[in-house]
Amino acid sequence: MEKQFILHMLTTAKNLSPFDVNMALDAGWVSALSYTNVEPSEVQSLVQDAIFSRSKKNLRRTGIFIGGRDTKQAMDMLKIAKHSMVPPFEVSVFADPSGAFTTAAGMVAAVERELATKFNTGLAGKTILALGGTGPVGQAAAVIAAQAGASVRIIGRQLEKAQTIADLCSNEFGDGKITVTAGADADKADYIKTADAVFATGAAGIELLSAELIASAPQLKVAADVNAVPPAGIAGVDAFQNGDPIAGSNSGAVGIGALAIGNIKYHAQNSLLKKMLDSEIPVYLHFEHAFAVAREYIKANAS
Repeated sequence: MEKQFILHMLTTAKNLSPFDVNMALDAGWVSALSYTNVEPSEVQSLVQDAIFSRSKKNLRRTGIFIGGRDTKQAMDMLKIAKHSMVPPFEVSVFADPSGAFTTAAGMVAAVERELATKFNTGLAGKTILALGGTGPVGQAAAVIAAQAGASVRIIGRQLEKAQTIADLCSNEFGDGKITVTAGADADKADYIKTADAVFATGAAGIELLSAELIASAPQLKVAADVNAVPPAGIAGVDAFQNGDPIAGSNSGAVGIGALAIGNIKYHAQNSLLKKMLDSEIPVYLHFEHAFAVAREYIKANAS
């Protein structure tokens, strides 16, 4: 008898995200089992309990999802999980803390699409501001965009914290192959003058880019906002906006709202959860893979 598809879902938080559970079941996993308040030191034993309890054949029907709210912790846990495998006893693992990796992938892919279709250019060589960028989505988006060749500056209320996060993005997530810089929120009026694109990734209900700053941006091309709670993170960009011009922009910038980004995020997460099910060999998935499938989705749905 064939065994059930079981996804063991680990989180360092008090609760597992219902969003992630729904996504897992809708992607085809039959059982989604939650493990909460997981410490990184517990990952190895949890992984090995999972891999040694099934035959090699049925391990293809077993997977591990890593959630939580901390990007570095999630990536560390992904590495621990991978190193805990004992070939041929291996299973696929997917890290997406707070949905940050797939959300960031959807946002950057959408910005890349607008740069290509509206401005006949790409991410390489562009200057991007990640406003409120010290959180999980901002971190992942900064790394993805920097890996694509953009010059990215993480903007935070406290410069010291923004610098710490920028260093983390460059050295930990970017393996020292990229450079992400930092800036203070108080100086964004200066930074916006040379920005080609903006990622608004701060807390919900906080305006990060005003109409006045948009009007003062001479080369702004695309502004993307992951906030779906009024007021918008970017003035003039509502949740449904999907490449429409931003009112008051003197540079002809277009906006991308949270629901447009969320649609791509949904398909990216669904695709990676299905990839775990369908792959003949174990896969270890994170923000880079999310960006790849987000790009594929946009290409497949280009009008």
